[in-house]
Amino acid sequence: MKGGDILLGDRGFASFVHLALLSKEKMHGVFRVHQKQIVNFRPGRGCNIGNKVHLKGRPRSRWIRNLGSKDQLVEYFKPTSKPKWMDDEAYSALPASLVVREMSYKIPGQNKRTKVITLVTTLLNPERYSASSLAKLYESRWQVETNFRHLKIAMAMDILHCKTVKGICKELHAFILIYNLVRLAMLKCAKQQKASVHKISFLDALTWLRFAKTHTNMPTLKVNPLRLNRCYPRTRKRRSKNFPLMNTPRSFLPKPFP
Repeated sequence: MKGGDILLGDRGFASFVHLALLSKEKMHGVFRVHQKQIVNFRPGRGCNIGNKVHLKGRPRSRWIRNLGSKDQLVEYFKPTSKPKWMDDEAYSALPASLVVREMSYKIPGQNKRTKVITLVTTLLNPERYSASSLAKLYESRWQVETNFRHLKIAMAMDILHCKTVKGICKELHAFILIYNLVRLAMLKCAKQQKASVHKISFLDALTWLRFAKTHTNMPTLKVNPLRLNRCYPRTRKRRSKNFPLMNTPRSFLPKPFP
């Protein structure tokens, strides 16, 4: 990444350290607020920083000003303890506080239930970065999860077959090469069909490339319909075999027969 880039992430990245590191390198972040982080959009509310008595349910961030409905500027303060993956020198170089933006929006869910998403970002200008545009940007993060699914499921990269480090690297490079080729075909077909590249069927493009010949014209690929707010439980249809996992090399396993 370079200066000016925007990093999208889940709750695991919504910490003072990650936001400060991005800000230090002139980069930006848009993260979902961690579930333990207390967010209060009441104007002028207090905080537990600088007070002798820490009240339960009061946020650690200091309120600065409102930018709109469920949209505010707050000041995050440097925690007293550093993360385990960071050394003392890098942690001491971080600023004592950081001004960030907190915003919240709703997604209509199933059974008339509404899901509330709260974001924290270093994109502070509400005129340049509206709340609706930030919400739309964060929703595009799920496209990354879909792309990982294409690699792992459609291209069967969930199981690597080589046994050496060099072989694994070659296998990964082959997957990347084919994946980029599929993406290039999807991009050309999207321009040809005047559709969004995210709606072009990855599996359809992959199947066409498997059987395409040299100098073949670009086909008309399947355009998937827009499916908003779909949510399915993480369940498996196939039943696994009732055998233990092989955690040691086969040559060291006991022989069942003499």
